[in-house]
Amino acid sequence: MTPERRNKLLTVLNQRQNNLTVLLENVFDPHNVSAVMRSCDAVGIQEMYILNTRIPPHKKWGFRSSSSANKWLTVHQFTDTASCMEALRSKYDKILTTHLEGNSVSLYDIDFTKSVALVFGNEHSGVSEEVRQVADGNFIIPQYGIIRSLNISVACAVSIYEASRQKKAAGHYERPSLPKDFRESLLNEWGFKDKDHLNEPL
Repeated sequence: MTPERRNKLLTVLNQRQNNLTVLLENVFDPHNVSAVMRSCDAVGIQEMYILNTRIPPHKKWGFRSSSSANKWLTVHQFTDTASCMEALRSKYDKILTTHLEGNSVSLYDIDFTKSVALVFGNEHSGVSEEVRQVADGNFIIPQYGIIRSLNISVACAVSIYEASRQKKAAGHYERPSLPKDFRESLLNEWGFKDKDHLNEPL
């Protein structure tokens, strides 16, 4: 591994965020999934969740859309809603779904300096009632056009870039966020040898 490559990967790893994630529920189009992966990588999300209860688990992603972003992410796939939501709840303090309800909050009113999981649903039917029932609330992206709908990958990108903006302002990218053991496992996955990172501050 070249020194330039090594330094780039360490910089990326040190900016990965441990308290922000995305869950995609029954998103059928693999290109939508891979586009979301690319956005997650761009804002420093390391772990993302995929729940498929209506189709088999995804085996391939849209290569052109992801630009191999899945190689650098930790993707948790579930086929059972209860298990998926339990896993989310064990790690993130607040779970919010994209859904228009009377009590839905604006994306820009969410405090992303806290621990948050954002749920995006199926391209046609949205987030299921089962998931909404166990979430902490709903949010919407303010829109001012005639067509009040965004492609799921676009909606996700808009949302997590707002999260990134808040986290950057709060200094979250200035210090490592991932737990030491998780960081070590990622270093190994990304091709670091012991001699490459033995003396790196964790």
